[in-house]
Amino acid sequence: MNPHVDTYLLEGCGRCEHYQTPQCKVHSWQEELIALRKIVLDTELKEEYKWSQPCYTLGDSNVLIVSAFKDYAFISFFKGTLLKDTHKMLLAPGKSSQAARQLRFTEVQDIFDQESQIKSYIQQAIEIEKKGLKVPFKKELEPMPDELLQKFEEDPDFEEAFKALTKGRQRGYILYFSAPKQSKTRTSRIEKYLPNIMKGEGLHDNYKSMKNK
Repeated sequence: MNPHVDTYLLEGCGRCEHYQTPQCKVHSWQEELIALRKIVLDTELKEEYKWSQPCYTLGDSNVLIVSAFKDYAFISFFKGTLLKDTHKMLLAPGKSSQAARQLRFTEVQDIFDQESQIKSYIQQAIEIEKKGLKVPFKKELEPMPDELLQKFEEDPDFEEAFKALTKGRQRGYILYFSAPKQSKTRTSRIEKYLPNIMKGEGLHDNYKSMKNK
């Protein structure tokens, strides 16, 4: 059990102004999150804390996230489209989601009742990772780097914020993120500008505002 996840469950994720308040979505779905965490901890996955939420890994690979949005708690599988949806429970987090799939819950009793089904999806995800299977991403008209598409899968809020930007701002970021030859540098650029994108700012907006002062 990762102590950062304990703090997350007690205080919230800190991603919005409702941090450490009863309005925080983590507090709204605390029972459900605790129940989902218990199920995942009963597997061979390692509990980590990434992107301000519990993330479960196998080796160096992210397998799933346990988190909450305003209307539900969920498990999100990074390679969900490769899972066999035997129990017809998987949902896409967004219209353009190419990899991630979610199991959503609004009642803790549903989690208890469907524990065996949840575990079967988790075990599938583990086996997919052990086999090294990859999700083939479809490129958009303005080619996006795989690292940006992966970030969309990890964080639907970020994808929504990015796609709310003007086309010009989107293109500016895409070109900037795509430029480095090394994947780790592309990822670093995305992480650096994530807060700006969440605020609706373009790549050079902050520079312009500083210059005008």
